Amino acid sequence: MALIEVSFAPADPAALLAHAGRVAVFAEATLDPQARALDRKMKGALGRAIASKAWGRLKPGEALDLAFPAGIAARGVSLVKLARTASEAETRRAGATIAKGLGEEGGIIAARAVRHLPALVEGLALRAYTHEIRAEPAKAPGAVTIAVADPDAARAGCATALARAEAVHFTRDLTNDPANVLTTTEFARRIEDLRNLGLEVEILDEPALQTLGMRALLGVGQGSDSPSKLAVMTWKGAEGAPLALVGKGVVFDTGGISIKPAAGMEEMVMDMGGAGVVVGVMRLLAARKARAHVVGLVGLVENMPDGRAQRPGDVVRSMKGDTIEVINTDAEGRLVLADVLWYAQERFKPAAVIDLATLTGAIVVALGHENAGVFSNDDALCDAFLKACAAEDEGAWRMPLGPAYDALIKSRVADMKNTGGRWGGAITAAQFLQRFIKDGTPWVHVDIAGVAMPTGETPLGPKGATGWGVRALDTLIRTRFEG
Repeated sequence: MALIEVSFAPADPAALLAHAGRVAVFAEATLDPQARALDRKMKGALGRAIASKAWGRLKPGEALDLAFPAGIAARGVSLVKLARTASEAETRRAGATIAKGLGEEGGIIAARAVRHLPALVEGLALRAYTHEIRAEPAKAPGAVTIAVADPDAARAGCATALARAEAVHFTRDLTNDPANVLTTTEFARRIEDLRNLGLEVEILDEPALQTLGMRALLGVGQGSDSPSKLAVMTWKGAEGAPLALVGKGVVFDTGGISIKPAAGMEEMVMDMGGAGVVVGVMRLLAARKARAHVVGLVGLVENMPDGRAQRPGDVVRSMKGDTIEVINTDAEGRLVLADVLWYAQERFKPAAVIDLATLTGAIVVALGHENAGVFSNDDALCDAFLKACAAEDEGAWRMPLGPAYDALIKSRVADMKNTGGRWGGAITAAQFLQRFIKDGTPWVHVDIAGVAMPTGETPLGPKGATGWGVRALDTLIRTRFEG
């Protein structure tokens, strides 16, 4: 994870003319003052561009690229369509558009007239992410200078935006890393490193989990040579009951004895995506010294087929005491979350609980890769979370819960079974989790299976892990849990 180098400098027309990399300027119906000065040296090329039909077809935040323009040193100019009254989301997309066109020479952005400068910087940093494990990895984008009226004020105003992007990058790295690199032990080690930022970190090993009675979680990992663990992170920036964030951390999911098809199984490196989001949020809270009390808990396991592995038909007893018939060992994430959710409530008595998990393929069937599925027992908390998602342009859609779905997870031999079959699969999974939420505890369950690692690139990132949820949860904490 290497965040793009960003610096701030006074608006200087000469610097735009002399930069050898990419120059970015903004316009809507007319050119802004910095762009007009550049246009004169380019013999009116920018003016002709905004008079073209191609310009009219662009959406806010998109750009026309002019390669090797005459009259200036730049290898290219990005003419970005952005009104002075543009929203934060449009400005964030504009930053991402600029980043996508950057080369190793870097660039300079004429941003004096940009209203939401932190959003521009955040979009730039998010889209400039790279993750490769090659002998000769592609070169990352070069440094970017942002030309503004007051560099010192801009630097201070954009510090949090860069911290947010860095946290998203951290989550993306965790989610992208292959399972032979990000083992449960390595994941725990990276979490322990966050003590350097001021987080309290505790790692519970298998004997400790056995003592606590976390047999549902331990059952998932018993077929793997990677030891199961529970990581507990605490950021106490305020007094009072904490918000608890809980993440599913299955570092690889073969499906266990109910093994998945071979085609596409390599994508299961992302099955710890929920845990990655929780860790990224905790990292960000510590980095920006949030005035909030938040605990993050992630269950770290690997689901493998082995002579010791859990079998379909096994019955396990959860930490809560309920018995669970394992119908399908590939419905393992809810077993991990069941114990971690109960532990979080027993130990911390939280004001609210939010869990995140790449839980079901059913949610991808229902919502595709555009929206996470959101389930909740509390309208106020759910509405606040959905509002935060909308503010950060992270798609989310509320799904139903209801006692009628309980019939689908009724077991013949145990208190419940771990899957309800084909129909309403994402809902029955959420209904299962709700049984491990205490009465009166506000709770939101977020199924991120479709948004954690879509099939292609996104507006704010290259193909691979998105880090979806880090920014939305940070916004939720700012608006609802920060004093």
